[in-house]
Amino acid sequence: MQVKMLDIFGDCGKWDDYVENYPGATVYHMSAWGRAVCSSMGHKSYYIMIEDKGEICALVPLIHIKSSLFGNSLISVAFATGGGPLFDNAQALALLDEECRLLSKKLGVDYLECRNMDVVHDDWPSKKEMYSTFRKALSDDNEENMLAIPRKQRAMVRKGIKFGLRAIIDDQPDRLFSMYSESLRNLGSPVFPKKLFYCLKQEYGENCEILTIETDQGKAISSVMTFYFRDEVIPYYGGGTVEARALAANDFMYWSLMERAVDKKNCKIFDFGRSKNGTGAFSFKKNWGFEATPLNYEFILKNGEEIPDINPLNPKYQLMIKVWKKLPLAVTNFVGPLISKSLG
Repeated sequence: MQVKMLDIFGDCGKWDDYVENYPGATVYHMSAWGRAVCSSMGHKSYYIMIEDKGEICALVPLIHIKSSLFGNSLISVAFATGGGPLFDNAQALALLDEECRLLSKKLGVDYLECRNMDVVHDDWPSKKEMYSTFRKALSDDNEENMLAIPRKQRAMVRKGIKFGLRAIIDDQPDRLFSMYSESLRNLGSPVFPKKLFYCLKQEYGENCEILTIETDQGKAISSVMTFYFRDEVIPYYGGGTVEARALAANDFMYWSLMERAVDKKNCKIFDFGRSKNGTGAFSFKKNWGFEATPLNYEFILKNGEEIPDINPLNPKYQLMIKVWKKLPLAVTNFVGPLISKSLG
């Protein structure tokens, strides 16, 4: 077996073929994710693969984030909710782990984080009680999908329909970014660079869509960037205006996306993504009838380091969040990307 490093701006055919054919892979394992993140934020990638007789038998995508604010880390994979190691056998995983440890020491990182759905290493420090993901099988019949939504949530979808809302596919992320950045400011979180959204759209092409909800007067009030991977639909970045709640625009948006995923994309799985346990987003997804599945994030820690706790629920960030909510949008859109690119 040989250890190799992928140039994500070179020929990534073998890497992407392995990902597309690996049962537990995610859209975040694709080389496109790394190119979009590194091109828009300036980070360096370390996409490690193990080859046996010229064929890939294991891989892990790592992005190096070095920040004076949030520390020095390698994350598999940064700015995504998944992306941990993929491997054919224990021998290949052991070699992959050894290379991860060597790289961690070489770069002097505080920690290496693998964002897995399932447990990969029983003996690694792990974070298992913070995040859950929500996935659900879709019927080929959208009437069945509508009836599968719990009654109260279904009423919210029908409310949006009655208001005459309509779903439009945008070619560019301009309207999405405007609403997404406003939503994050209102939550007290810094927005990612606008360039990231353009790079993701460019890298994923037709497998990345932006669905925007308009009123019957043509005003955009909510929008979501969605990825398609095999038979899965994965809404990821979404936001809305202050008017969206009263018009049930977000509810209508996700239903419109579900309809489109079945009718136009032949999707079988709706991946509602990650939420922090106990938050409003967690409850929202439960209200749609999705069951929560805990995520298992595993770490290699530098001697004496603790598992990082970089999230809005951490008490030490509460003052910053309160101040951020009160800042003008122009300020948060300028300063936010300088902060968010260090979060990972």
